[in-house]
Amino acid sequence: MSFTDNTTLALANRFQVVIDEGTYNLGSWAQVDGLDVQWKLCEYRAGDAGNDRWYFPGYTEYSTLKLTRAACEDSSIVQGWLASTSFQSKPHSGSITLLGPSNQPLITWEMRRIIPMKWSISGFEASTSKVALEKLELAHLGFLDDGSKA
Repeated sequence: MSFTDNTTLALANRFQVVIDEGTYNLGSWAQVDGLDVQWKLCEYRAGDAGNDRWYFPGYTEYSTLKLTRAACEDSSIVQGWLASTSFQSKPHSGSITLLGPSNQPLITWEMRRIIPMKWSISGFEASTSKVALEKLELAHLGFLDDGSKA
């Protein structure tokens, strides 16, 4: 079986994270977890309708983003961003861009009101040859253009 179309495949291990329209380019990350959305369900039951129910879409809820990569030179950019946001209530915008095989952008998720929640780096042990992993957790109010006024 052969494919004749030129469909570009999305490779999940190539993506870029940018905060505040490029003010902070946090570089490439090896793993992103939590890029999802769910809708809370609102249910209405009238007292005279027996067991009938009506369902309506409720609010959207987004998971915390969890970014992971090997510690690198870009880790100092993350530290600079964290230092500038520490104890400040200014919300940030940002994006995660999935890149194709030739580093061309395929899909971009624009995040609203990003707030850093946690940063960590794996422990160091001289007797092993492990890669030091950097982890960053971000809360946000979503990536859908769903009419939110946030």
